[in-house]
Amino acid sequence: MSRLLDQPEGGLTYAQAGVSIEAGDEFVQRIKDVVAATTRPEVLGGIGGFGGLFHLDASRYRDPVLVSSADGVGTKLEVARQLGRYDTVGIDLVAMLVDDLVCAGAEPLFILDYVAVGRLDPERLSVLVAGIAEGCRQCGVALLGGETAEHGGVMRPDDLDVAGFAVGVVERGRELGAHRMRKGDALIGLASPGLRSNGYTLARQVLVRSDEDLQAPAYAGATRTLGEELLVPSVIYAPAVMAMSRTLGAGLHACAHITGGGIVGNVARILPPTLDAMIHLDAFETPEIFFEIQRRGQVSAHEMVRVFNCGLGMVVSVDADEVDDALAAALDAGVTASVVGHARPGSGQVVLA
Repeated sequence: MSRLLDQPEGGLTYAQAGVSIEAGDEFVQRIKDVVAATTRPEVLGGIGGFGGLFHLDASRYRDPVLVSSADGVGTKLEVARQLGRYDTVGIDLVAMLVDDLVCAGAEPLFILDYVAVGRLDPERLSVLVAGIAEGCRQCGVALLGGETAEHGGVMRPDDLDVAGFAVGVVERGRELGAHRMRKGDALIGLASPGLRSNGYTLARQVLVRSDEDLQAPAYAGATRTLGEELLVPSVIYAPAVMAMSRTLGAGLHACAHITGGGIVGNVARILPPTLDAMIHLDAFETPEIFFEIQRRGQVSAHEMVRVFNCGLGMVVSVDADEVDDALAAALDAGVTASVVGHARPGSGQVVLA
């Protein structure tokens, strides 16, 4: 027998060092049914393997292109930690991932998640994963697998971070982007009722001085507390964009997901060097929480639109003749949309009016 195994029982254990194998096993058992509920016909096998298997039906495509994205929830998780509420941040994770994929014209297929914690609490993590599964259900993607890491002695016991990785597919030649935009394109904005998952470092510095601040009204006359306002889950726009794609076909040209970088930085990413995007700020509603950040932090208008979505979660460029059909497709998918601007000759700038 190897001398490695000669040590008698009673010494230091992994659990004493800060990692509980038993808690990890319990967590896996708790989430099995939740994960199974997100399955798609292409999923092979179930949770518990070393890798997730997904059969891409190549017969649906002449020349399929896989599209991938990776993202996290960011410091919105700190608000969740302060409130002890993790039921919606999983939806935010899915939104950040799949709404990037559709900007390339891709149908989202599956997601993998990665959760790092200081101490593995099966109940808390089950709530988090249930939120991820709900996000997957909303957009029809499979939660194919993931990893949970307990970092005892490195992270504080109640620390938690979550990231995800997503894969989608698009027919080669049908990718969306700057190469498809045309002079005169209508820019359609998909409404965002809150901050989504971006700008929280600034928002928290302005609005949250202590845990008690999260229990106060979000702003004068608000019906929600600040904590509730900051945890409003992200709208997942992928179903609306896919509906537009089915309805408009080649009339859908480009999509800008308004995340870090705000309206200005993200709309600029879909502009060719020969066009500007003219966006009218009075053409869409900006939720009051953005004005509260501006008032309390004395944040300039310029800084607001380069950090926050300010009420626009996605900007979609479509052929001007397809506007009515595009708006109807978004509405049918449950997303409020409006024409917020147009593309005009220029030099790749976003012009706000």
